[in-house]
Amino acid sequence: MPKRDYYEVLGVPRGAGEEEIKKAFRRLAMKFHPDRCPDDPAAQDKFKEAKEAYEVLCDGARRTLYDRHGHAAFASGGARGGAGFADAGDMFGDIFADIFGGSGRPRRGSDLRYLLDLDLEEAVFGCDKTIEVPGIVACDGCKGSGSADGRSKTCPTCRGQGRVRMQNGIFSVQQACPQCRGSGRVVETPCAQCHGEGHVERTRRLEVRIPAGVDSGDRIRLSGQGEAGPAGLPAGDLYVEVRVREHAIFQRDGDDLHCEVPVRIAQAALGAE
Repeated sequence: MPKRDYYEVLGVPRGAGEEEIKKAFRRLAMKFHPDRCPDDPAAQDKFKEAKEAYEVLCDGARRTLYDRHGHAAFASGGARGGAGFADAGDMFGDIFADIFGGSGRPRRGSDLRYLLDLDLEEAVFGCDKTIEVPGIVACDGCKGSGSADGRSKTCPTCRGQGRVRMQNGIFSVQQACPQCRGSGRVVETPCAQCHGEGHVERTRRLEVRIPAGVDSGDRIRLSGQGEAGPAGLPAGDLYVEVRVREHAIFQRDGDDLHCEVPVRIAQAALGAE
């Protein structure tokens, strides 16, 4: 059976950039990876086909050869330079981190969402609101480090790299070290308040300035007010989503307000207050 065109396999145009190709492969890998479809030979064949296409199209030299000569460029098994299969772990590490739930890099804290109900007057003219947000915050006792005395040592699991390599079938995938959570350091004396976690659960009171003219669905971003990051990493953001209550008299249409007022014929003809 003849091989399909690599661009057709990934569903991208011939002029697609590297990011577009990577996104297309990620989508197919998430769908057809053998670990997700262990009993589906057809899915495994599609995954192998997509992987082969990705290896060629994301390598500049091999892509040039393919564009000039098609599959014939690799028919003899030669001209395979570039990344090659030996480096497949590094090539696919970031992509398969999404599939296996790992991550090659430590990340900041999670973003939070808060739904805020406003009266029409508050939305139109703006206001200040106090909200209470439950979540995970940095420990005051250790300032988020998790250490009682501020001392730490090199993580013995990853040897300070912050990442470990995990084997998933034929792929070697890098992900954040489970012991140090990607920081490369571990505490010697855990903080008594947070038990070495560096964060605690707490409900915070925050002041939010609501600008005039907001409408339902608008979001206000409070930078750094999300959940605390692991091992002292930066906190995520808080997104306050606005929901405007219906008014008893006025209906809103964008920046306009409408209301229906019943009048008699004489009032409509002659005017009235």
